Amino acid sequence: MPGIFKTLEKLRPVYDWTDKIIMFICKLLLIGDIAITTMAVTGRYVSFIPDPAWSEQMVLTLMVYMAVLSATLAIRRRAHIRMTAFDKYLPRKLVNTLDLIADLSVLGLGVVMLVYGIKVCNSPLARFGKYESLPQLSRVWMYLPVPIAGAGMIIFELEQVFQRLESFFSVENKEAA
Repeated sequence: MPGIFKTLEKLRPVYDWTDKIIMFICKLLLIGDIAITTMAVTGRYVSFIPDPAWSEQMVLTLMVYMAVLSATLAIRRRAHIRMTAFDKYLPRKLVNTLDLIADLSVLGLGVVMLVYGIKVCNSPLARFGKYESLPQLSRVWMYLPVPIAGAGMIIFELEQVFQRLESFFSVENKEAA
């Protein structure tokens, strides 16, 4: 079984590359968010700068994209809020098992988000609905962060699950030696 972990270790550059791309997209979304907000606020007080009607909806949409994409990055870095108050009092194997169960649960949530997010994006409400302030823009863009987040969660949770499983085997090998 430990041989499979060596094979999976070869996928680390793919995870690193995906992480960098998502981080870059988050940075672009933040820049766009700041630029649109600055333009909208300045446009309220300076007459020659436009205050477009679509600015609020675009800022909120960009924020949602940024939130779900950065949540996937937090999964990779194990930076999500977790209860660790009793971890130092519990046996290491139990903590690893509970962490594996938590990772599998989040992986399941990612699958649900991906499957049902795609269904919502393909629904008539999303395909034929339009933004109120941008009637040429489909509402698919409003619902698209859900399956994107689901896919990101699946990608990075698989990495976490494999690392947890590897830790079980490395602990057993250390105890055997």
